[in-house]
Amino acid sequence: MIRVFIVEDQALVRGAIVALLSLDQDIEVIGDAENGQVAKEKLKSLSPDVVLTDIEMPHITGLELAQHLQQTQPNCKVVIMTTFSKAGYIRRAITLGVNGFVLKEAPSEYLLSTLKKVMNGQKVIDPELALYALEDADPLTDKERRALRLAGEGLKTTEIAAQLFLSDGTVRNYLSDAIAKLHATNRIDAARIAKQKGWL
Repeated sequence: MIRVFIVEDQALVRGAIVALLSLDQDIEVIGDAENGQVAKEKLKSLSPDVVLTDIEMPHITGLELAQHLQQTQPNCKVVIMTTFSKAGYIRRAITLGVNGFVLKEAPSEYLLSTLKKVMNGQKVIDPELALYALEDADPLTDKERRALRLAGEGLKTTEIAAQLFLSDGTVRNYLSDAIAKLHATNRIDAARIAKQKGWL
């Protein structure tokens, strides 16, 4: 029996995935969450075999959750599902050791077979997506990315510094480095470029 935990911010989609997976006799859905933050809390007391997660979610993204699981539950497999085949997402997912990458428009049989293959130790990433991921390298560091995402949400330097437990000066440095790397005009432009490429 494959124990699966589902993370998806759209309630209807989450409900449909739970219902679909519950129909399979080899799969048991042991829980679900509407974003990465809630998932982190719930996963403290659960040990799923696989976490099936969306990428773009409020508070903590699917990729940040994957990074967290790598440190806290290294034996747990992670399968990303998304509607966005952005090169930056796929590349970061591969770097984080994500076990599978499924587009939401894929047939339900593909999702079920991906979960089973991943449990058998295979990696399941569509070859086209993998090639696409190699085209565009992400120049941002994790810290620059976090600061830039908060800046993109409209937070001021002091607010970003408070959230990331950094000094104002350090945040300004991260943001100006990110702006320079992305050849952007300002922090909002940099956040837009990075988001477009799937780096945020």
